[in-house]
Amino acid sequence: MVDKTRNLWFRLYTPITTNTTTVEVSNGAGLPVIFFFHGGGFAYLSTNSKFYDDLCYRLASELSTFIISVNYRLAPEHRCPTQYEDGFDTLKFINNGRIDDFLSKANLKRCFLAGDSAGGNLAHHVALKASEHEFSTIKLNGNILIQPFFGGEERTESELRLTRAPFITLERTDWMWKTFLPKGENRDHRMVNVFGPNWVDISKVEFLKTIIFVGSYDPLQDWQRRQSNFIKKEIEIREKLTRGQSEINRSCPIHPT
Repeated sequence: MVDKTRNLWFRLYTPITTNTTTVEVSNGAGLPVIFFFHGGGFAYLSTNSKFYDDLCYRLASELSTFIISVNYRLAPEHRCPTQYEDGFDTLKFINNGRIDDFLSKANLKRCFLAGDSAGGNLAHHVALKASEHEFSTIKLNGNILIQPFFGGEERTESELRLTRAPFITLERTDWMWKTFLPKGENRDHRMVNVFGPNWVDISKVEFLKTIIFVGSYDPLQDWQRRQSNFIKKEIEIREKLTRGQSEINRSCPIHPT
């Protein structure tokens, strides 16, 4: 429990020990740690959702890594910037050594951020905030964004073309942004349109190396590509196009975004 007063907590997934991981740990390298943020349009789902529980268990086992799945607060009861504060405070909680006994085989200098959809948006902004903070224990090495949830007032070509895409529609995403953003703000808010009129200059910070997964049938793909083009000027970035929905979304029975 990071903060009981705001019900901020995370679930820790530990890898199943294998010969490979035993050798790696014995060599002193330690296992990496991924801070994972779930999707759901900032309004749905949680770390407790079966899909995300199964996913994180699988990732920990197959990647031989510790997964810290953050259960951040949701809109509309908790609007922006609550979710980003929860994500960043979880990093500080781990940095302060609050669960070191459970991470004895982890190398906290090999930490990564990851998230799908709304969680990808969250990971991007937590990375930006973390770039301005000096941690004493943990070190972030990269950002893994799976079909990150971004947008803007403009209607892009992919949004207008992919009107029958599974899981998400313009009506649904508009509602999600409306319930998430501070009252009176529109979709060109800097947390939504990261390359729009209110953008934040990342050229002056040490931003993380990033990989972005883009689904070929995702209506938001134009926003994701714009994000890729925007930040690749300043950092090393890889963009991976997946056929159809990304693997994470194809296997999810209910995935609003």
